[in-house]
Amino acid sequence: MRYSMFEKLLLALVYAARRLKRYFQGHPIHVLTEYKLKSVLSKPELSGRLAKWAIELREHSIEYKPRPAIKGQVLADFVMEVPTGKVQECLFEQQPLDPSEESQQWTLFTDGASSGEGSGVGLKLINPNGQEFTYAIKLNFKSTNNKSEYEAFLAGLRIVKKLGVKFLDARVDSMLIAGQVSGTYEAKNDVMASYLSQAKDLMQQFTSCKVVHIK
Repeated sequence: MRYSMFEKLLLALVYAARRLKRYFQGHPIHVLTEYKLKSVLSKPELSGRLAKWAIELREHSIEYKPRPAIKGQVLADFVMEVPTGKVQECLFEQQPLDPSEESQQWTLFTDGASSGEGSGVGLKLINPNGQEFTYAIKLNFKSTNNKSEYEAFLAGLRIVKKLGVKFLDARVDSMLIAGQVSGTYEAKNDVMASYLSQAKDLMQQFTSCKVVHIK
């Protein structure tokens, strides 16, 4: 609690390097941050714990880059948002996109998982230029795998909507979600029905929203 923000960020990076040591040793690492970590770590007058952490991090190939502002702002807005949804019937555009629309299409990959140690979701967004944005969100409540998959899907839709995307290609690894959204599967309990209604409510806000099941 006595550490400065810079020390907290640096300690977080040190912990990451320790826990993911084989990845840090085997690959170049890009750290996205608004703080000038590189310039501070390169100062020769560092002492104490800062000097110790700097020496430890120099063992790895780390490149520090500015964090894209839009990504951070959208995620912050999403975390602060209380999700709401209403039940209503809707149809989704499934026709092939014309070339001008296809050039504006974003791709969303979602995954959710639950275990005895906790639940969480992972998202990857790819914009029309091929730039990737990744998100990891911890669920602070007990969840099943199906619930976690839906949480991942809904989180992805909300983030993409905040970015102003109109054309979306969503890739989910849950056959249940893909089947319920398409109408192939029935939502047999209240929880799944609630998730499905929220998903449909969000999907209808896009000009085109395609959901594809992938392994």
